[in-house]
Amino acid sequence: MKPVLIPGCSSGFGLEIARHFLHRGWNVIATMRTPRQDLLPPSPQLRVVPLDVTDPHSIRQLIDAAGPIDALVNNAGIGLLNALEGIPMDAARELFETNTLGTIAMTRAVLPQFRARRAGVVVNVTSSVTQRPLHLLSVYTASKAAVNAFTESLALELEPFGIRARLVIPGRSPETAFGANARARMGMDIPEAYAAVAAKVFAGIQQADGDLTRSSDVAEAVWRAATDPSCPMRLPAGADAVAWAKAS
Repeated sequence: MKPVLIPGCSSGFGLEIARHFLHRGWNVIATMRTPRQDLLPPSPQLRVVPLDVTDPHSIRQLIDAAGPIDALVNNAGIGLLNALEGIPMDAARELFETNTLGTIAMTRAVLPQFRARRAGVVVNVTSSVTQRPLHLLSVYTASKAAVNAFTESLALELEPFGIRARLVIPGRSPETAFGANARARMGMDIPEAYAAVAAKVFAGIQQADGDLTRSSDVAEAVWRAATDPSCPMRLPAGADAVAWAKAS
């Protein structure tokens, strides 16, 4: 039974990805900032452990405790929705520390064992917002687009060692906590000058049709990226993400 390490399993995509791999017989190391044992079905193949991807000590502790793994799925992330003028630099740094540098740090931490075995796969979960410019998402999009570029370049340097790196690019999903953690970080303090723009954005979100992304779409895409060597570098997940990928 292969082991997979999945940061960011407390809700949404990460939780469903963990369920998906468990159902298919993998050993799952599911991480959360605040671990909860009740979110996933009890299983001898499951470990729920603490991890803060922005904390080097937390990462070292996890890697030491996890032992050998076959796949890393970088899913941990936070959202941010606001005009640039409404985003304090501390909030922008927090976003990049988690979404971008956290992904880089976790990948760096597993590479020595992958390289020693000349095997392993890194799957980075980003967002379809990287496929087209959108209002109020400049900083969030930048944090995810950086991961796209990082992964595509990384794949080239890892290929000689038999290690794969792939991207899963989900669309918008009501099942995730993006909206909640984005609102918490922006405090709904959108500058007055951007109020009209924000009103249109929020109206569009509320009027969006049902042709969106489900957590199961993302889990299936991650499974393919982790297990299918012929999987393309960028794999859209969800009906809207597929449509955007075709249009881009």
